[in-house]
Amino acid sequence: MTRLSGEAALVLAWIIALIASLAVLFIGEVLGQTPCVLCWFQRAFMFPLAIVLGLGLWWQDPRVGRYGVALALGGAAVALYHIGLYVGLIPEAIQPCTATGPSCTDDNQVVFGIPIPLLALVAFTMIGMLSALSLKEKQT
Repeated sequence: MTRLSGEAALVLAWIIALIASLAVLFIGEVLGQTPCVLCWFQRAFMFPLAIVLGLGLWWQDPRVGRYGVALALGGAAVALYHIGLYVGLIPEAIQPCTATGPSCTDDNQVVFGIPIPLLALVAFTMIGMLSALSLKEKQT
């Protein structure tokens, strides 16, 4: 089995971040689905990932994975909290979404039958693992 190179891992991480960023823009701008408060926080971690990893690849910076890991961990933490709200593990009294804005737990949090917070958690996990894998390669 061939080993994934550091650059290939970063390319995959960047592609995932770019697709996730474009997907949430499509959901919000084209489909008209207003994001909840926690979705905005997750976007605050995902959008920079697409830019930072892309620039790191452009500038051939083999250590850009450090920033990918840090941003992915932050986004995954928010996504995990969001999933806890969505499935009912976290009491409604401490939900950050207000009555006037979109709910963090309604049916508008589902795309193709899969909860958006779960999709975000999977994306952040994959980006974090690929970014960490890119750092394993011996730096020259």
